[in-house]
Amino acid sequence: MKILPPLAALLAVAACMETPATGDAASRNTPVAAPQKDSSGTCWAVETTPAEYEQVMGQVQVVPAQVDKWGNVLQPPIYRNGPVPKLVKPRGEYRFESPCPSTMTPEFLSSLQRALFARGYYKSAITGTMDNATRDALGRFQRERGLKSAQLSMDTARELGLVAVNRGE
Repeated sequence: MKILPPLAALLAVAACMETPATGDAASRNTPVAAPQKDSSGTCWAVETTPAEYEQVMGQVQVVPAQVDKWGNVLQPPIYRNGPVPKLVKPRGEYRFESPCPSTMTPEFLSSLQRALFARGYYKSAITGTMDNATRDALGRFQRERGLKSAQLSMDTARELGLVAVNRGE
């Protein structure tokens, strides 16, 4: 296996790393897929978590081996010590129940914005659209409850009083 030259390896790692976010602006850069309905009629949202890497010291090949046409090594490869990426946490996905897209009407989204406003999370005008300000407020609200997503979960919708809560028999 050939090891990439240091600059190429650094660029490859940089392309895979998550961009640091200022506030909750990260939700603006990630396209959000609409929740998908399963056979029971329940909609599920999917959130992707990025892979995490750290730099560790290792051997980096700077000059490849010279090999003749018969496979004999004429000159061995040259290595140097340098930082190499190490996978700490692989990319992952998690699913959670979410209101279906047909539910997300301008009236419903206006109610969501008013509910977040009443709790001090939303500070913009009530527009009835899932804009960046709404995503940021929703993301902050849900992160405090353990869900790292700017997609509305059914639990959050129930907590905010936007959908009916199933009462036991």
